[in-house]
Amino acid sequence: MWRSSGVQLLSAALLLSLSARRCSRQSRGRPPSAPFGSLRRPAPPSLLVQRPDNHEINRRQDSASRRGGEKMWRSSGVQLLSAALLLSLSGCASMDVLVPNHVNALNGTTIKIPCTFTSCYKMDVTKFSMNWTYQETLNDTQEMFMAFYKKKGILPLRSNSASNRFGERVMFAGNMDKNDMSITLSDVQMGDVGYYNCYVINPPDRIHGHGVIQLDVVTELPAPRDSTIAVAIGASVGGALALLILSMVVLKCLRRHQKQELISEEKMEEEGKLEAEGVAEEGTK
Repeated sequence: MWRSSGVQLLSAALLLSLSARRCSRQSRGRPPSAPFGSLRRPAPPSLLVQRPDNHEINRRQDSASRRGGEKMWRSSGVQLLSAALLLSLSGCASMDVLVPNHVNALNGTTIKIPCTFTSCYKMDVTKFSMNWTYQETLNDTQEMFMAFYKKKGILPLRSNSASNRFGERVMFAGNMDKNDMSITLSDVQMGDVGYYNCYVINPPDRIHGHGVIQLDVVTELPAPRDSTIAVAIGASVGGALALLILSMVVLKCLRRHQKQELISEEKMEEEGKLEAEGVAEEGTK
């Protein structure tokens, strides 16, 4: 948001500077207007030198006002441009409350409901404000059960329906120095199911942070899956594949060896035939 504001201010500054230049050019090329009723006979040269007429006075006034307007437009453009550059270089984001969307809790255990926030400004305890509220459904009224006090810090409330619901089971478990507003809920019960709202206000940041966490309570955790069968099946399949690959490799080696033996036998037969033919030719000679 801050970066977009910086870009908007930068655009506004550029538009102001361009409009100021355009107005100054138009005013320079426009002849000064004489007031109604100022047309009269020209005065002698001596009088013109001694006292300027209304036309000259109006021209000087227009020139002075034009220079003042140009200075004002330029100064405004420079200020807006500086503000835009500062905002764009700061890179600071607006306030953001960081919470999980959904939390599961086992009945009878202790669960932590996290809530942290980020802000461009350091926390000032004299202006800072935050609270936790609970609602069974999103359509129900929110009940505050924890709030921040300037002198005491973040404490649970003990005088409303929400405090009667949680009693002393809810406690602050965060760290204000680290912008951590988390809480813990002990001895979780089925009636604790609902929506927990974390509200944060950190002036001078104008954004009011808000995070919503949906809490579900289960009576038992899902049973762990028995992986022995899967491991056995995987091992058997892997062993079968290994045996298949090994048999294919052995078969291929045997075929190659047989092929080499056949080639060697054929060569020996050819050599024997050549030797017999040579002996027969020598006998005929």
